[in-house]
Amino acid sequence: MAGMSPVFRRSERRKERKAPGERLVTLIRKPGCHLCDDAQEVIEKVCADLGVPWERKDITEDEELHRAYWEQIPVVLVDGAQHTFWRVDEARLRKALTQ
Repeated sequence: MAGMSPVFRRSERRKERKAPGERLVTLIRKPGCHLCDDAQEVIEKVCADLGVPWERKDITEDEELHRAYWEQIPVVLVDGAQHTFWRVDEARLRKALTQ
């Protein structure tokens, strides 16, 4: 791959589709946040439908997460990369997890 162009490498990565069980959705939230509760409902539904594991992290228990995301919560990560914040669109999350 050393001689390949960056465009080719990106397209190759897209072809390497992960199985649902190999994906991970992370919800970064805080207690008492109604948007966080709404986001969790969408994540629970989509992940259950697709068989994708998910986890919840509380920014009040992690200083690094608090510094990084306190103005954006809820934040949703897919495989460690930020997918969205504030509101979670079910169709967009489903698409991200199946492509």
